[in-house]
Amino acid sequence: MPHEEFETASEEAGERLDRLSANRLGIGRSLARRLIQAGLLRVDGSEVSPSYRVHGGERIEAEVPDESPKLEEIPVPVVFEDEYLIVVDKPAGLVVHPGAGNPSGTLVNALLDRGIAGGEDPIRPGIIHRLDRDTSGLMAVAKGEPAYSGLVGMLSARRVRRIYRTVVVGGGLPATGTVDSPVGRDPDNPTLMAAGVGKTAITHFERLREAHGYTMLRARLETGRTHQIRVHMSAIGYPVHADPLYGKAVEGRRLWLHAERLAFEHPVTGEELCFESSIPEDLREAASSLGLT
Repeated sequence: MPHEEFETASEEAGERLDRLSANRLGIGRSLARRLIQAGLLRVDGSEVSPSYRVHGGERIEAEVPDESPKLEEIPVPVVFEDEYLIVVDKPAGLVVHPGAGNPSGTLVNALLDRGIAGGEDPIRPGIIHRLDRDTSGLMAVAKGEPAYSGLVGMLSARRVRRIYRTVVVGGGLPATGTVDSPVGRDPDNPTLMAAGVGKTAITHFERLREAHGYTMLRARLETGRTHQIRVHMSAIGYPVHADPLYGKAVEGRRLWLHAERLAFEHPVTGEELCFESSIPEDLREAASSLGLT
């Protein structure tokens, strides 16, 4: 991992660290931000935030990884593919794209030979939305323009229908409901997300069954913030079962969350596309043990 360093000039005082570092190091701003957040880009030896305003005469040191992900043989079920996009059924345990200091073992590495492309970030080619590592289910990935811009625009316009199945801890939820609360970085712990701060976030849910203090829900995302379902359900007192971040980890079980349905208009052909994914065996077994069958 190449080591880079430079000293800030007096005329650069007041600039944001992520923007300045991107310009001085010749890298994308998103990469600069990730390096700062990972502690791989420091100011006078100290970790700061991407929004830090620099002063003249500070020493900036960075470890800049190779930004070219490599193809790896990682099995990923493909449910649809054409020349414009690909839809996969992501297994649990698979990270979607490489990160700073983590260049391999991701969905991107698995799909590089299928022509995925689009966007300005070289380690996230074609990635328009993500699933958490331990969340399984359906994801669409672009193969370049015009599919990339089209899908990003549809997500922004809330024209991509994403439905999840989840099991939460607690009973007594109404038959249907909506959680409408912003989601953003937790001001007390920036490695987590929190409700009540950040950008608009809306989750609709439908109660499917309830037993022994657990409830199975179908959840529909109107927006797509990081950890949205997990944060929203925890915020109303019903954390996702086996959620180690916003609920309680359960030994031998993973987060009970699965992206079971994905529907959208093809960004190039205009065809209506709809895909469904069966609940994985490990989640079905966990639900059965809780009496939710």
